[in-house]
Amino acid sequence: MAQTAQRVDPFRNFNFLVELDGIAQASFTECTGLGSTTAVVEHLEGGNNSTTRKLPGRTSYSDITLKWGLTDSTELWAWRQQIVDGTVLRKNGSIVVFDLANHTEVARWNFVSAWPTKWEGAAFNAKGNDVAIDTLVLAHEGLVRV
Repeated sequence: MAQTAQRVDPFRNFNFLVELDGIAQASFTECTGLGSTTAVVEHLEGGNNSTTRKLPGRTSYSDITLKWGLTDSTELWAWRQQIVDGTVLRKNGSIVVFDLANHTEVARWNFVSAWPTKWEGAAFNAKGNDVAIDTLVLAHEGLVRV
């Protein structure tokens, strides 16, 4: 008798943590840009005039964008300011996803040699009541799911 497959629900996108070497900034509201692209190199092969072979070329990684509510913490600002001042300090980090109970790590992506390429401050509006959100964009040189 065939067994019914066990249902596997997808992970939720709100239960995540961002780890950065030496920076304990928490409570990121959004993390986007986990991705990679491998270029396609077309190669003409002698004797085969009807088609081109498509080979993998260089792989590039998307920038990671982090958003968080503005607080009195200046750690990420100071890291960005080092870049502006001409000192490139690269950091490794991770994006970690937890289960619904927030007890068990269910997925992790590690990135390497990251540095902040862009900072965008919160938009202020005296008529609004939204949380002030800062944005930091990280360039990096590799991403792996572990």
